[in-house]
Amino acid sequence: MSKLRVLHITFDMAIGGTEQVIRQLVLNLPSDIECQILCIDGRVGAIGETLQAQGIKVSALARRSGLDWQLIRNIREFIQTERIDIVHCHQYTPWVYGWFAHWRTAAKVVLTEHGRFYPDRFRIKAWPLNLIMAFSSSALITISQATKAALVKYECVPPFLVKVIYNGIQPISSDIAAAMALRDELAISKEMRVLGTIARLDPVKNQSMMLRAFANLLQYEQNIILLLVGDGPSRSELEQLVDQLQIRPHVRFTGFRSNVADYLAVMDIYLLSSHTEGTSMTLLEAMNLGLPCVATEVGGNPEIVAAGVTGLLSPDDDAEAFSQNIAQLLQNPKLITTLGDAGKARFAQLFSIQQMVKTYLDTYCRVARK
Repeated sequence: MSKLRVLHITFDMAIGGTEQVIRQLVLNLPSDIECQILCIDGRVGAIGETLQAQGIKVSALARRSGLDWQLIRNIREFIQTERIDIVHCHQYTPWVYGWFAHWRTAAKVVLTEHGRFYPDRFRIKAWPLNLIMAFSSSALITISQATKAALVKYECVPPFLVKVIYNGIQPISSDIAAAMALRDELAISKEMRVLGTIARLDPVKNQSMMLRAFANLLQYEQNIILLLVGDGPSRSELEQLVDQLQIRPHVRFTGFRSNVADYLAVMDIYLLSSHTEGTSMTLLEAMNLGLPCVATEVGGNPEIVAAGVTGLLSPDDDAEAFSQNIAQLLQNPKLITTLGDAGKARFAQLFSIQQMVKTYLDTYCRVARK
């Protein structure tokens, strides 16, 4: 059998969960699957540049506002020139472009919906096209049951057409010496317990609620530090909130960092306060390292965090419940260990890179045989 040529279409290959999934697939699929990546927002992005240096073909086209028919023609020409067998579209908008572009070519279309915008909405004008695209695509995939439910509810995609494939990541390991050096660098003393998150500083991640919950904890627990690793449009607003809450001595902003494992190793408890999530990659990384997780009960979080087994869940945007869950762990060190160990076992069972890659490979092979 000749090589199967797969084109991944996405917005860009910057830093994010979708981009990490594409990266894992491109690097871990067997050699008889030849992958390329096409970014439609005019830029390759940091992960894309790294993949280019590793010999992966990553290209970019610039999308104009509205439905860009020239972009569709350019993608179709790309598919034909590169003799693409499968157009794997990541997220709804790339699906629209990939689906239109695949007509008059021999390529099959696969969609992976990685998550939904917040707040989500139903667009009645879109549902006839959505049905046509759904029935004429070869495979529809979501990364969680919650994302599947949203795709069905808001895009009118029939549920029997959609398969769930959970994200997987390569197991990571921490360097104790590097973690200790980081504590010194961040001016975190040995007696301090560290609560932390690694995420884009963005309204959808709702770190403002996390800060309010942390301020509540400081009223009766002083030996704690909140570590926010990441950058984004909300950083200035969050810095101002820290000063308003008068908690600056207990909060550390690091900006974007690539050595995720070292920062996770500094933490005692991992926090995720998002309004919505598909499958959080950093949540998986935290579980992989044996960190108990306190998260909001939204999107795919309940499918990752087994409530009371690997972590604790609270309602969306409920600072009081969020802080109470953290307090429960801080007051019970044995529970921290128990939940962390269970999370590590759950990660190995459900969220390994090998399991994800195998399921996508099976999907590609099935689609190619159609």
